[in-house]
Amino acid sequence: MLKINTERLKQDIENLSQIGRGDNQGIYRPAFSDADMEAREWLKSRINEAGLHVHQDGAANIIAQLNPQKDIPSVMTGSHIDSVPGGGHLDGALGVLAGLECLRTLKESNEKLRHPVECIAFSDEEGRFGGLFGSSAMCGLLTPEAIHQAQDLEGISIVDAMAKQGLDALHALDAVRNRESMHAFVELHIEQGPVLEEKQLHIGVVDVINGLAKWNVRLHGAAAHAGAAPMNMRQDAFQGLAEFAMAIPHILEEVGGDHSVATIGRVSLSPGAANVVPRLAEFSLDVRDSNPTVLKSLTDTIHRFLTEIARRRQLQFEFDSLSEVDPVNNDTQICRTIDTLATQLGINHTRMVSGAAHDTQIMASRTRTGLIFVPSKGGKSHTPAEWTDWQDIYNGANVLLNTLYELAKA
Repeated sequence: MLKINTERLKQDIENLSQIGRGDNQGIYRPAFSDADMEAREWLKSRINEAGLHVHQDGAANIIAQLNPQKDIPSVMTGSHIDSVPGGGHLDGALGVLAGLECLRTLKESNEKLRHPVECIAFSDEEGRFGGLFGSSAMCGLLTPEAIHQAQDLEGISIVDAMAKQGLDALHALDAVRNRESMHAFVELHIEQGPVLEEKQLHIGVVDVINGLAKWNVRLHGAAAHAGAAPMNMRQDAFQGLAEFAMAIPHILEEVGGDHSVATIGRVSLSPGAANVVPRLAEFSLDVRDSNPTVLKSLTDTIHRFLTEIARRRQLQFEFDSLSEVDPVNNDTQICRTIDTLATQLGINHTRMVSGAAHDTQIMASRTRTGLIFVPSKGGKSHTPAEWTDWQDIYNGANVLLNTLYELAKA
């Protein structure tokens, strides 16, 4: 069995974690920020130092290539190095740096490979401008309209953010890879949940990735004086939001499945004064499930429920659909290969569902995919407290390395 260079991987993880680190020890590398661009340049330098070919496509995806060949499809791995504000140092970064280490190890091993091997750092996976931008570009899922409409919570467009960094967002339309150029894609990622740690297991073999629907919801009411307006005569937008929030567990219980989740993560009230009844409640809604039928049933039910709340409370309900991603089944044979290799390496493992979206989910539209999880301490992610034991990191990287080797030598 092949083994990675553990010290080299550890050093890469520690060095990248210093770029964009804030005073609270969180990582601040939102897509196309100055910190993100600094991290990209650092990554390119590490690829060059490894003697690998480096390429940046129109979506600003950074691609390291081992033995690139025009007419032979590539075995691919990777993830992302952008972060949520104040995020952890392993989310996404582990998959990129472990992938790079796998390419270095394969190069140094002098093993004969039939397929080229690539490691990709995808742009804006985390969602500053909607998420999964780089992998969507590679899989031909972007349109000029979608690019022009993409903007962050501050109203900055992806077109302007990329232009500030000397990049043209519309060039993402040129990043499309045909199916014939891809042999398989396998991603290594931290679990971001508590399942592996609670079960005292060290590898998760993900066979299903949850689909998601992400909305921006607005409930419009009428502002009124907090003292003078009788309770039964108000059009209180916040009360509509509160009623819906309390109903979410019941909706999930009635029409959801074992893997259904729904989250309101951001709320804004206007005019936002202590003595004024809110005229507007604007909030995010994130709904996920592993079954496309269940996911649709959830969104339909939520839509009906919000419509009824608005009617009864004399509010106006409207929403924008920010993202819709279907659930994905990873390739059966690749999952079996990961199972087998984990067993041969003496690492206990289990099959599981991914609640979080990943670039693998998009890549599955073009090629066979696999996704490997390693445990997250306390199930924590998107926080400075994010942590995975070094031995679990090395275990995951070695399973990824041997999976890539098995796929590339075939």
